[in-house]
Amino acid sequence: MFKTIALITNSSTPEVFDTLQAMIKYLQARDLEVMLDEACALLLPDTGLREGAAEDFGRDCDLAIAIGGDGTMLRAAHLLADYNVPLLGTNRGRLGFLADIPANGMEPHLDKILQGNYIEDERFQLHCEVERNGEILMESHAFNDIIVQKGDIARLVELKTFVNKNFLHSQRSDGMIVSSPTGSTAYALSGGGPILHPTLDALVLVPICPHTLSNRPIVIHGNSVVEIITGTPQIGRAQLTCDGATVCELITGDKVIVQKKNKKIRLIHPAGHDHFKVLRGKLNWG
Repeated sequence: MFKTIALITNSSTPEVFDTLQAMIKYLQARDLEVMLDEACALLLPDTGLREGAAEDFGRDCDLAIAIGGDGTMLRAAHLLADYNVPLLGTNRGRLGFLADIPANGMEPHLDKILQGNYIEDERFQLHCEVERNGEILMESHAFNDIIVQKGDIARLVELKTFVNKNFLHSQRSDGMIVSSPTGSTAYALSGGGPILHPTLDALVLVPICPHTLSNRPIVIHGNSVVEIITGTPQIGRAQLTCDGATVCELITGDKVIVQKKNKKIRLIHPAGHDHFKVLRGKLNWG
């Protein structure tokens, strides 16, 4: 079923190093071909294993395994964003909403998954464009969220938001989060947004510390097109971040257009995976 497996990380902690070594040993013992991303290759430079980039993974790999936390899963999702390669997470981070194979007991889970006993879960991604003076300045994508936020820590940013060309609201705030269901347990949750079940075809818009306290999060259809326009010169500049990485500084009049990306991420979970059980465990619900 799975013959060539890519290993991905973005961490150099001793725990990740040990898990990476154990993972390679486990996969090679089963005669599976292993490819390393750049970060894994830096951790283990003398393995003799092939190092690959996103294009190599998309062309040659049947499965990608991320070793780390949810940040590593986001990095892996970005690498695989345009390729139909399933992604499995081995948790060496803190919370681990996405990386749900425990590193200290990974072999029994991997045995079952490599035998075809697993759950596959498709998640949609987000795509954004920045339009300036009628021209597309840049494009990017995200798995969790796309955020327009203030660039000057001492001042608010003024934003106008439209959904499918319909005016939603004008606000002065620290910014606006546009989140996928996957990202609803990330920054959007910290900002007071609702938790969306990952199967929902929906987006959530979460104002960040709005000056008008009645300006609340809102859930919209997943096929909606969201436009956020930065405001007046005296308010100051803003910046655009995708999954926590700053991708562009915004100036007055810039329009950020957010909608679904046309390709999905395929997540692999152990058989018996239960999203509500994950929420109970990670959020310490009774």
